[in-house]
Amino acid sequence: MMTLEKFEEASELVKKVTNPTKLIYSEYLSAQTGAKVYLKPENMQHTGAYKIRGAYYKISTLTDEERSRGLITASAGNHAQGVAFAAKQFGCKATIVMPTVTPLIKVNRTKSFGADVVLHGDVYDDAYAYACKLAEENGYTFVHPFNDLDVATGQGTIAMEIVQELPTVDYILAPIGGGGLITGVSTLAKMLNPKIKVVGVEPSEAASMTAALKAGEPVELPSANTIADGTAVKEVGDKILPYVKENVDEVLLVEDDELIGAFLDMVENHKMIVENSGLLSVAALKQMDIKGKKVVCVLSGGNMDVITMSSIVQHGLIQRDRIFSVSVLLPDKPGELARVAQTVADVQGNIIKLEHNQFVSTNRNAAVELRITMEAFGTDHKKKILDTLDKAGFRPKLISAKLY
Repeated sequence: MMTLEKFEEASELVKKVTNPTKLIYSEYLSAQTGAKVYLKPENMQHTGAYKIRGAYYKISTLTDEERSRGLITASAGNHAQGVAFAAKQFGCKATIVMPTVTPLIKVNRTKSFGADVVLHGDVYDDAYAYACKLAEENGYTFVHPFNDLDVATGQGTIAMEIVQELPTVDYILAPIGGGGLITGVSTLAKMLNPKIKVVGVEPSEAASMTAALKAGEPVELPSANTIADGTAVKEVGDKILPYVKENVDEVLLVEDDELIGAFLDMVENHKMIVENSGLLSVAALKQMDIKGKKVVCVLSGGNMDVITMSSIVQHGLIQRDRIFSVSVLLPDKPGELARVAQTVADVQGNIIKLEHNQFVSTNRNAAVELRITMEAFGTDHKKKILDTLDKAGFRPKLISAKLY
């Protein structure tokens, strides 16, 4: 059972290993929604995510004998680092099985906390199956990423901190992957104040909780293909599902494209790096009527590798018409390139990339192709640039924009 006493115990224990993540008031999101929106920045934890809470509390409940056998888990990132860090605090050995496609930075960070890393399989499910096999063969104690009530209790300490800091909170939004975070947060929130609305958010392409609630039991999805990799879970936990049914008021779905926009908003308006899974709660605000309410969005993590980050930024700028590319056909004679550049400059467009193709036609005097990638202030500015190029006789044709 998940009890108030256990939540209180966990809340005191996790203070030993967590950074205080005070609520951040978001003027930007508040203006957009008409609510008072606060952010709970769990991306600022030692391991870059809230997972340290559940891992540390779970390990604290184990016997000396269970810890002495060594711990094992499977994870593609945040839980791996949480278990590795927590195990180090307790002085016990930890083995983490990670998919072979796990970014090197996550593998190295997990190793840096003293854990042994085993790479196996292409997806989390493969790694999980192999971790269970190793646990059985070697007698290791398994620490499940989400389907464990002690782990969920540790994650629920987030709700304790939110309510202590903002007692009049109306809504708490949190991401859903396997369900451990939303279980802990919703269960404790309802214990502290039944009037608090708790909303879970999952990616549309990995809606395993939505499927489970509809079926009344965990359902394995055929795939979980989403950029929100931290919540790409095919099947939620059976142990935590009853708590979600009882305590979560609503589960919303978010498309990947919405996460790209939310990432840009977070970087530009709050100067914070939040991983795609951690942005689910922010992206879901657009679906809600929360005018006049006090709302807390849990930013569950910030572990994103730089290559993924650069790709998200590029797609976000393109999505918001701040980067776009056109193709124009020019006669192959001196001065034409300068004329195009001046036309763009006259309306404050900024050219960031040019590609000149003299072989688009066999008659170079008739036409050569110029591909121009430009920076604009947004949709209206983009339209102004296109209209100006058209009036100048260049007949611009929009093409797929690529910065790299």
